[in-house]
Amino acid sequence: MLYAILCYAHEETVFAWTKEEEAAVMEKLYAVQEPLAASGKLGPVGRLMPTTAATTVRKGKDEPLVIDGPFAETKEALLGFYVVDFETLDEAIAFSKQLSSVNPGSTSYEIRPFYDFRPGDASS
Repeated sequence: MLYAILCYAHEETVFAWTKEEEAAVMEKLYAVQEPLAASGKLGPVGRLMPTTAATTVRKGKDEPLVIDGPFAETKEALLGFYVVDFETLDEAIAFSKQLSSVNPGSTSYEIRPFYDFRPGDASS
C-alpha cells in the first residue's frame, strides 16, 4: 500500500532557518529516509514553496475562481510530503515518528493511503 505522509509546520520558522540550520535538519531527515530509499520503498519526497507562492482554483458559481494564496489559512501549513510503500499503517506511523523525532519545532505528519492514479494505465 502506498501512503502519502504530509508534513505540516510553521512556515515562518522553517523558511527562516540559516543555511547551516537547514543543512543540519536535512542531514537528520536523510538519515531517516535512507533505509527506505535503499529498500526501494521511498517514492517522491518534496518540499513545497511557502503558501505566499500558492494559487488556489476554487469552484465558483459560474466559473472556477483563481485566488492567490493557499486554500485555507492555518497556523501550520502543508510544507511537503513523502510517498512511501508500506505493508501496514503501523509501518507508516513508525516512519512518521522517526521523522518527527529529528524535525525541530512543532511539526505534524498526516498519513493517508495513496492511490497512484495514472490515466490510461491499467495497473494503477
